[in-house]
Amino acid sequence: MSIQEDRKRKLAENRGRIVPRKLAHVVRRTPRFEEMVRWYCTVLGAEVVHSNGMLAFLTYDDEHHRLAIAGVPGLAEQPGMTAGTDHIAFTFADLGDLLQTFLRLKGEGIEPYWCVNHGPTISIYYKDPDGSGVELQVDTMPSGEAIDHWMRSGEFDANPIGIVFDPEDLIRRYEAGEPLEKLTTRP
Repeated sequence: MSIQEDRKRKLAENRGRIVPRKLAHVVRRTPRFEEMVRWYCTVLGAEVVHSNGMLAFLTYDDEHHRLAIAGVPGLAEQPGMTAGTDHIAFTFADLGDLLQTFLRLKGEGIEPYWCVNHGPTISIYYKDPDGSGVELQVDTMPSGEAIDHWMRSGEFDANPIGIVFDPEDLIRRYEAGEPLEKLTTRP
């Protein structure tokens, strides 16, 4: 097959809907440039790939940047409870990683405002220095298919938000060796 034929096939109408391969990055605008860069580096364990004092690119994995911080001096504060993005979420590999991150952040003086077992995730929510929400989570089910099935169930419909939990209690139970399935199943 020639390059031209391959490219025509890529552009063919009958290919239907093409979805993105991944979410690449989020850009946060702030009047608190240095504070926001420090906060996100601390919370995500990220490193600064580039910064010129007004724009910083941060990463924590193989993506060239997952988060950018744009400093805009004099930017007005964002009003509470207005239209816009409520939070951004980051998934950890397992419950131990999420709980260790909670302990590390607590030691840095960064406390969550909400901890909830949603069912398909266990989530710990924080506010960045501008007051925007950041969710740190771990999936509780073995696959996306299992999560999809559960979300279409009556159990999810009965409580689509979840059950609030005490992270200190969850850590005690985790350290005591309670089975992961019991720790992660929504009560």
